[in-house]
Amino acid sequence: MKTLATIIISGILFFLALSWKKENKTTITNPKPEGVYKFKLKTLDGQEISLEKFKGKKLLLVNVASECGFTPQYKNLETLYEKYKDKLEVVGFPANNFGGQEPGTAAEIKTFCTKNYGVTFQMMEKVSVKGDDTCPLYKWLSNKEENGVTSDAPKWNFCKYLIDENGKVIKFFSSKVDPLSEEITSLL
Repeated sequence: MKTLATIIISGILFFLALSWKKENKTTITNPKPEGVYKFKLKTLDGQEISLEKFKGKKLLLVNVASECGFTPQYKNLETLYEKYKDKLEVVGFPANNFGGQEPGTAAEIKTFCTKNYGVTFQMMEKVSVKGDDTCPLYKWLSNKEENGVTSDAPKWNFCKYLIDENGKVIKFFSSKVDPLSEEITSLL
């Protein structure tokens, strides 16, 4: 006949095993996505790429427009990219959300950026960064519950999100923050 101590120990071990199994099952069935790397988007040329392509480098994600007072920032975005491209990728997201300042087609946007500012950094297809049709990436970027850092959403063109080498948001910068400012470069 089993002793009382054996029965108690068996019961404790049984409940610990159930608890461990339940914890591991939850972890396995509900993995958290890895920051921005879960997003796939199309380039201006229509090619689908995953932001995971940039894993290991910092990212500066910028909503851009061709007919904005901040449009000259393209020059400093390109300078920043050229200076730090060994550890930073700049990714431009044309958006027509603010004053209709990005009305162009993908081909027109590409020609404008190349001809006027010599842009060589990655440009994505036009997206929406606010409103009911906000693209999934910008929904994630502007939701602290999802990205863990900020709920700041673009209030105008040329807002910037700095992302670390592991796909996590570091900081949001308003349109007024120049790409070459120490506020940004000190974090690279």
